[in-house]
Amino acid sequence: MMGEEGGSEDVDDEMIAAGRTGIGATIMGRNMFGPVRGPWAADESWAGWWGADPPFHHPVFVLTRHARPSVTMEGGTVFHFVTGGIEAALEQATDAAGGLDVQVGGGVSTIQQYLRAGLVDHLHVAIIPIVLGRGERLFADGLTDGLTCTRMVASDSATHLILSRA
Repeated sequence: MMGEEGGSEDVDDEMIAAGRTGIGATIMGRNMFGPVRGPWAADESWAGWWGADPPFHHPVFVLTRHARPSVTMEGGTVFHFVTGGIEAALEQATDAAGGLDVQVGGGVSTIQQYLRAGLVDHLHVAIIPIVLGRGERLFADGLTDGLTCTRMVASDSATHLILSRA
């Protein structure tokens, strides 16, 4: 609800704002970009869940097995599609970030790949008390090795955990 009527100003806003500060590029998995599976559609009209002005306002690198030309959106967001794996995406995102941090935005498989490679310095996990019925398990065996909970705050809506590499 950030910037929208009906939102609140509390710890959730603080945590969201902190998660956007100092970010120069984002990496995400293809499933987080959109519901398209397999090769991209010939018209390539799908440009993500967020409408014409995605909330990123910086370069976003989408991990995929299928090449696609970059997509420029309003507000400075440009989606780049990386077929070379997590290391290639991180290298490109680091270059594009211009000295700012690179955020791994998800989904679960993408986060797990970066955790396994030891490439996550801080992880913000928001736990929201709703039952979805199913989903993917974020923390497989050993994925949190080397990470310590350095902050935990809660609101009426969510509990926020910050895990940091020692």
